[in-house]
Amino acid sequence: CPVCDTLHRFSAIPQGAQGRCTRCHHKLVTPRPNAMTRIVMLAVTGTILMMAAISFPFLTIETHGLRQQASVIDTILAYSDGLMVPLSLAMAALIVVLPLMRLGAILYTVAPMALGHHPARGAAQAFRLAQQLKPWAMAEVFIVGVAVALVKVGGLATLTIGPAFWAFAALVLITVLKDNFMSSLIIWK
Repeated sequence: CPVCDTLHRFSAIPQGAQGRCTRCHHKLVTPRPNAMTRIVMLAVTGTILMMAAISFPFLTIETHGLRQQASVIDTILAYSDGLMVPLSLAMAALIVVLPLMRLGAILYTVAPMALGHHPARGAAQAFRLAQQLKPWAMAEVFIVGVAVALVKVGGLATLTIGPAFWAFAALVLITVLKDNFMSSLIIWK
């Protein structure tokens, strides 16, 4: 059990039932019908949304006749001079690269099994990587930070939210759904 460290033997759990810890009653496993297929579909959707979020304009600010449009790439490149290069690299990694790596690792692990095949070679390492990247893939934190900044800047200028913002917002919801369907115990089994 990840909460109380009680050791359990994994056994088959019928659809609709839950596997709970015998000591602290923490939910360990909840098998769902077609979960692997849903995980693959949500991961592909997340990848498409991430590509849209990178490609399209994120935000347009207009004040006193001046207009500035920015994308996620523009935001990352804004700090790419001098001493700010590490910040630019961290933003690129945490907002774009690591979430895409995690989605790719999940697809590599789950897609063959969803299609009824044996796991791909290296699937265990890919899934381990996906699990390790989970706390570091911070697209969700980015969208919350942007929402707070929009509230603060909203009174100073006219803001127009672009398609990339909505793609990031949808990506956050897709990530939550995907993580809700994914049971690491079942995938490891």
